[in-house]
Amino acid sequence: MSSPGPLRLAVQLVSGVVVLLGAFGALFLPAPYLMESPGPTFDTTGEIEREDGEELPVITVSGADTYPTEGQLALTTVYVSGAPTSTVSGFEALSGWISPTVDLTPHELVYPSGTTEQEVRERNEAAMTSSQELAFAAALDQQGIDYAVTLFVAGFTEEAEAAGVADQLRVDDQILAAAGEEITGIEGLRSAVNEAAGEPIELTVLRDGEELTVEVPTYQEADGEYYVGILLGSEFDFPYGIDIRLSENVGGPSAGLMFALGIIDTMTEESLTGGEHWAGTGTVDPDGTVGPIGGIPQKIVGARDEGAEYFLAPRQNCGELEGRRVDGLDVYGVDDVDEAVSVVEAVRDGDTEYLEQLPACGS
Repeated sequence: MSSPGPLRLAVQLVSGVVVLLGAFGALFLPAPYLMESPGPTFDTTGEIEREDGEELPVITVSGADTYPTEGQLALTTVYVSGAPTSTVSGFEALSGWISPTVDLTPHELVYPSGTTEQEVRERNEAAMTSSQELAFAAALDQQGIDYAVTLFVAGFTEEAEAAGVADQLRVDDQILAAAGEEITGIEGLRSAVNEAAGEPIELTVLRDGEELTVEVPTYQEADGEYYVGILLGSEFDFPYGIDIRLSENVGGPSAGLMFALGIIDTMTEESLTGGEHWAGTGTVDPDGTVGPIGGIPQKIVGARDEGAEYFLAPRQNCGELEGRRVDGLDVYGVDDVDEAVSVVEAVRDGDTEYLEQLPACGS
C-alpha cells in the first residue's frame, strides 16, 4: 500500500486546521436559541428594597383589614437569555445543552422575526401589570368579596383576521360568555375554545348596548392548541386599593397565583402558611382558574436553591416535570386558587390524608 505524498499530507493538515478553527470560532458567534435557567424568587408576603434603601411591603391592600404574615409565598422567575434582549453564544448554547437545569428553545418558536427588545419589555411589563389585577380579583373572589369586571375585545391577531374572526367580532365588544358559559378571563375562554376542537364557537357579546350571539371560527396552531385570536382587555372596579411592588426586571404573567395567595394571606387573620416556606407559579383568572406557564423545570430548581420546601404548579405543567423533580421540594399541581389554598392549609395543619390523595405532579 502506498502512503500519501507530502503535498497531500500538507493539504489534509491545513484543511483539518481550517475546520477546527471554524468550529472553534462558531462557538463565539450568536446562536439562534433562547436559553432558560433558574432565576431568583420573591416573597409576595415579604418586603422589597427600593433604590433609596427603604424597604416596603411587596403587597399593600388599602381600605381593608390586613394582618401580619409568616412563612413565605414566593413567586419564581426564570433567566431568559437570547435575542432580542441579549445574545447567546454557541459556547453558551453548548453548555446549556449539557446542563440538566437549562433548556434551549429555537428563537423563532417564541419571537416572530423582527421583534425588538423594546417590544418584548413592553409586553412583559403589560403582562405583569395585568397579572396583578387578575390576582387581586381572584383573591377577592376566593374570599367572597364582590367586585366589577368588564372583558372586551382589544384587537385581533393576524391569524384571527385570516380565519375570519374579525368578520364576526368588533373591537370593544364586551365578552359575556363562550358556549353558554360565563367568561371572566383568558383561561376560561381558552378552555372553551379548546373544547370546540376547531369547530366554530358561540360567543355572547354586548355591542352598542345590545346582547348578541355570534359564531366565531377557531383555528389550530403548531403547538396543537386551538385559538380564536382575540386580544382581550379588562377593566376592574375593586372595593379596595392594591399596590404591588416588584423589581423592574421581573415581567410576564406567571406570578398571578402567588400574588393571589399573598393577598389572601395579607387579608386573612389566620396565617395561611403556618410559617412554612412555599414557592410557586401560574397565571390566574378572576374566577381563580390557574393557567400554565413556561420554564417550570427551571422554577422548581430556583425555588429549591432558595430554601423552599413546597411548590405550587399549574396542573397543566405537571407533565413537564416527569423525570425533572428535584430532591427536597414537594410539588403539588393545582387547577385553581381554592385548591391552592386547600393544599397550603393542609401542609400547615399536617393533613397528610388530604395531601396523599392528590394526583402526583411530575416524578
